[in-house]
Amino acid sequence: MAEAAIKLGGKKKSMFIDKVKEILPEGGNLNLCLTCGACSSGCPATGLEGMDPRKFLRMAALGMDEEILSSNWAWMCTMCQRCIYVCPMKIDIPQLVFNIRASWPREKKPKGIVGSCDMALRSDTCSAMGATAEDFQFVVEDVLAEYQEGQPEFAEMEAPIDKVGAEFFLNQNSREPVTEPDEMVPLWKILNLVGADWTYGSAGWAAENYCLFMAENETWKRIVEVKAKAVDDLNCKVWLNTE
Repeated sequence: MAEAAIKLGGKKKSMFIDKVKEILPEGGNLNLCLTCGACSSGCPATGLEGMDPRKFLRMAALGMDEEILSSNWAWMCTMCQRCIYVCPMKIDIPQLVFNIRASWPREKKPKGIVGSCDMALRSDTCSAMGATAEDFQFVVEDVLAEYQEGQPEFAEMEAPIDKVGAEFFLNQNSREPVTEPDEMVPLWKILNLVGADWTYGSAGWAAENYCLFMAENETWKRIVEVKAKAVDDLNCKVWLNTE
């Protein structure tokens, strides 16, 4: 009994083919992916949902849009860019992931990321945890006083907020002052030991940007603009983002 032939290809055009070509060097030659697997070897999301960066890229190149969009793997990618660094052809797979995330309807995107983005947009602190400027200042001052008293060698350590003209403007992941305030201190100690001139801001101090991970161009841009304005308002020279 003869087996039915498997048909490849067809008239259906992939919505991601052009996006794949844009992230490939040398004019978008799809054959430049060597399928060597280097991207997958260091990827923290390899194996999740039965997926890895190499397979993800090849599926996009083959026009398997439906399979890609029905997989949650795009939301498991950390967008850390390790795959780019190890790729001999420097293919930007995180950009492909970003484009695919952007194609998802907002109501179907992960609720945790959507909620964190929306929370950050509510205040000029940009905190995805909803921490206010007053909350942040209270925690910083309280933790600083505790370490100044408990560790005499750091009695002169500072953690300034809104210091005009400081060289470095430091962002802080807002989860730390809310849930793990002691985690802020090691970086303070390093900055103190090297004599760095730095400050937090009462505005724009939160380091995270969940709107970026949600692939919403307008909202992540708004978050960045708030932070950049905070740096400029304090006339700081360098913006240090701990994320």
